[in-house]
Amino acid sequence: MTGPPAVGPTDVVPVFFLSDSTGISAETMGNALLIQFPDLHFDRTLVPFIATVEQAREVVAQVDEAMDGPVQPLVFLTAAVEEVRAELLRTRAPVIDFFGLHMARVEAQLGAPGLREARRLHGVGDVRRYNDRMAAIEFAIEHDDGLSPRGLERADVVLLAPSRCGKTPTAMYLALQHGLFVANYPLVEEDLGTTDLPRPVRELADRCFGLTTTVARLSRVRQERRPDSRYSSEEQCRSELRRATAMYDTHDLPTVDTSAASVEEIAAVVVQTLARRRRRPGAPTPSRPAR
Repeated sequence: MTGPPAVGPTDVVPVFFLSDSTGISAETMGNALLIQFPDLHFDRTLVPFIATVEQAREVVAQVDEAMDGPVQPLVFLTAAVEEVRAELLRTRAPVIDFFGLHMARVEAQLGAPGLREARRLHGVGDVRRYNDRMAAIEFAIEHDDGLSPRGLERADVVLLAPSRCGKTPTAMYLALQHGLFVANYPLVEEDLGTTDLPRPVRELADRCFGLTTTVARLSRVRQERRPDSRYSSEEQCRSELRRATAMYDTHDLPTVDTSAASVEEIAAVVVQTLARRRRRPGAPTPSRPAR
């Protein structure tokens, strides 16, 4: 018995991410595998919220049609509802069933049955966690670019950096994915005249993280915003980054270079640093608003 023909460098592999929920998990885990094949080309299709057997049959027909094409498709599946999952598995295409591969093993390990319900991870099934994330997003918006000092003491994280170093996307990602209260504070000329922390965050040094980047990247990003300006010149970028780094070093702040890191990677460094800090004896816990 032979397998499918090898995929050539000019072939485009159809990829389907199927889910009875948002499909975020199928995409995340599937893409974590596909990224290991940088020389191949993929045509990705997300099909979320497959809620009924009838909908599952329609999806199977779509995938089977791709099976009749020139390149065999790949299917990544994270359906939790048993009858929907069973119907999707009827496709002629090869399926990587993340839920089926692991759920039974987890149930056996725990000695308890799982709910096998859709929309638990990225839906509002966990109301407390969902509300925490929404509150965190509101906090990040209110405290974006140092807009408001009000309630700053509630922050879990304070991101410091010169303009255009990636503070806002990192703050939003940490709020949405991790439910962290994140403020970001731009380091401007008056802040960079000294190595002291800016006054609004001076008492929050234990929650501060410094972001930095390369001169070339910062200049390029700023050029898109203000072309051919002093703000975007390499000389100005070099000066701001040098002085910001001196501030971080003076206060021994954890620093993340965002020049070649994705927002997910930056966030992972922040989360792991927080976890290490909280494991220290006597570590302070930021106060949160009453619920």
